[in-house]
Amino acid sequence: MQQVTSLGFRTDVALRVAEGAEVTDRGDCLVVRSPGNPGFWWGNFLLLGAWPKEGDGWLDRFAAEFPRATHVAIGVDAAESGGDVPAEFGSLEAETSTVLTCDAIQAPRHVSTEAEIRPLESDRDWRESAGLTLRCYGEQTPSDFQQLRSVARRRMTRAGRAAWFGAFEGGRLLAQLGVCDAGQGLARYQDVETDPAARRRGLAGTLVWHAGRFARERLGAGTLVIVADPDDGAIRVYRGCGFADAQHQFSFARAAT
Repeated sequence: MQQVTSLGFRTDVALRVAEGAEVTDRGDCLVVRSPGNPGFWWGNFLLLGAWPKEGDGWLDRFAAEFPRATHVAIGVDAAESGGDVPAEFGSLEAETSTVLTCDAIQAPRHVSTEAEIRPLESDRDWRESAGLTLRCYGEQTPSDFQQLRSVARRRMTRAGRAAWFGAFEGGRLLAQLGVCDAGQGLARYQDVETDPAARRRGLAGTLVWHAGRFARERLGAGTLVIVADPDDGAIRVYRGCGFADAQHQFSFARAAT
């Protein structure tokens, strides 16, 4: 495979490498493997170099690469759909996300002035981060998985490759996100989360704005990248900060059994 065309997956792979993942080029696909966190679907996946076709046998290829995996995760390096998917992918959940980019971050219409906006730094901050994720997703995010993700995030921040920003009130973390150096002048947003009890207060948009300025000034990023569910209301927040739709990102997955 040559350079990844999909900005979503190009930045995904760059971040996984920064976190310690191994990437193997098989010619027609990339194998991304995170030995330290085997339960992380999108840290252990295949990235296909072209739209899958009938008879390619990608599920068998995935099983051969990840014989102990109980999940399946396959991405496609394509900015637009290639049409029908093979019958074997019928057992997988297909997802089409929107990749948005921004060259000039702008303040959202409603900037939060009540919350304290700052990077996560202390052990207490990171405990608050884990607690917020659990409030957002509950049992969908196992504590051991989240702990490993938190360790990877902190490692990247200490290396100067990323920063996680939070919106605090009274010492309680109400919203958070990460922005990471993805190389080649790109910075990628990660894990935008807002406490369900603190939504519609402008916290996410304010964080997106602050993180974007940090990425430009401290990470030297020329283009900001964020990936979003096109049906999620949060995508309007990103567009309100200057992001515009650029590509689609295609993935197929099956939950751990």
